[in-house]
Amino acid sequence: MKRIAVLVWLVLALAVSAHWIGSAQQTTGQSTPGAQTADDPRFTGKSVTMEGKDLSVARRHFEPGARSAWHSHDRGQLLMVEEGRMRTQKRGQAIKEIGAGESDYTGPNVAHWHGAVPGQALVQINVGFGGETKWMDKVTDAEYNRK
Repeated sequence: MKRIAVLVWLVLALAVSAHWIGSAQQTTGQSTPGAQTADDPRFTGKSVTMEGKDLSVARRHFEPGARSAWHSHDRGQLLMVEEGRMRTQKRGQAIKEIGAGESDYTGPNVAHWHGAVPGQALVQINVGFGGETKWMDKVTDAEYNRK
């Protein structure tokens, strides 16, 4: 049920965003995509829609205890838990666990890993901001089980 709710929310957000961006372009009468005029009633101050060509969004299922290797992203990554519980760690920091509806951001070039907790599967949504992913060594059982 949660999966359906999140999927409906994502589709709705995409549809509203597409409509909103399209009407913003029509409202302004300007050639710059998403540029806002001073009299746009939806905003206070200047707000400009930015290009999303470098964004990537994906869903991944992890079986209980499954996890990524250590890695980093040139421009960072946003992780959201759709279902289950996630265990994640940034190099040099404590392991963190988050549940459905929660998120975690990792900044550019920060080595980290993420995956399911030992006794529960995970469905994550990840948003990448462009650039490369650098893969490193696998997370050992000792690293994974450290709390």
